[in-house]
Amino acid sequence: MTRRFIIDKDRLPDLAGMMLVTIEALKAIGGSATIVELDEKVIDLEGVTEAEQAFAMPNWDTRLRISYYLSWARTYLKRGGALQNSTRGVWALTETGAAITTYEQARAIYEMVGQEERERARLKRLAAKQRPTPDDKVEAVPEDEGPEGEENWKSSLLAVLGKMAPAAFERLAQRLLREAGFTKVEVRGKSGDGGIDGVGVLRVNLVSFQVYFQCKRWKGSVGAKEIRDFRGAMQGRADKGLFITTGHFTSQASEEATRDGATAIDLIDGDRLCDLLKDNRLGVATEMIELVQIDAAWFDGI
Repeated sequence: MTRRFIIDKDRLPDLAGMMLVTIEALKAIGGSATIVELDEKVIDLEGVTEAEQAFAMPNWDTRLRISYYLSWARTYLKRGGALQNSTRGVWALTETGAAITTYEQARAIYEMVGQEERERARLKRLAAKQRPTPDDKVEAVPEDEGPEGEENWKSSLLAVLGKMAPAAFERLAQRLLREAGFTKVEVRGKSGDGGIDGVGVLRVNLVSFQVYFQCKRWKGSVGAKEIRDFRGAMQGRADKGLFITTGHFTSQASEEATRDGATAIDLIDGDRLCDLLKDNRLGVATEMIELVQIDAAWFDGI
């Protein structure tokens, strides 16, 4: 199979190629998808290896190169009228996007959006009485990056988690599971129990499930091998498994976790772990800021 783009540690990928595969992936899964579904389908269609999926953006703790540049591919396609996205993070093809079938069509959108952004940056600098520079380019953050500042606080939190001792991180996982409704949560990390760090019981209505969990303070990606090893350690001993990491899971790891006929393993990556700690207020506090606005027109009516 001829690859449309290559993910390398140093070089920029062919964004137009990524845009074309994004269109093909959406067509293959019915015209709409969440970001996770879409990224995994692109990785599958393009045959992106686990090694390529593990490449991270320089100086970033929470973003991989593949997901970062796929975000840019979606952004270019949206600005070119080929994709649209909802507030729930679902991306869908437009009529324009459904008509794209060739690399040349995707490249045309890439060049058009790039030219529009360079012109916008030039006019912005002129308005500010600044001299335009050859570095005018598309804004530095893709449109689906989430709320402003989200990556910063998650990067900071993951840096803190990365400095925790293994035993402390296991206790944090224990506390998080208890907050999520687990009972009888026991940490077994020091027992050398085949990679199993702990066990807990989750009750759903009248039914209880014994869940084994494993915790990894990793900055990189967890692959399919680690999932298979974990499943082998818990085989015949638990109803479900839970794998928690500060890093990421490759698409192959996700597939292995839900493989037919095997004990299901739920995955919590660094991004979701940050959200869970924030939602349960475990070491993460949020502050609501009051915004005061003056309605000058109201005073005119006095």
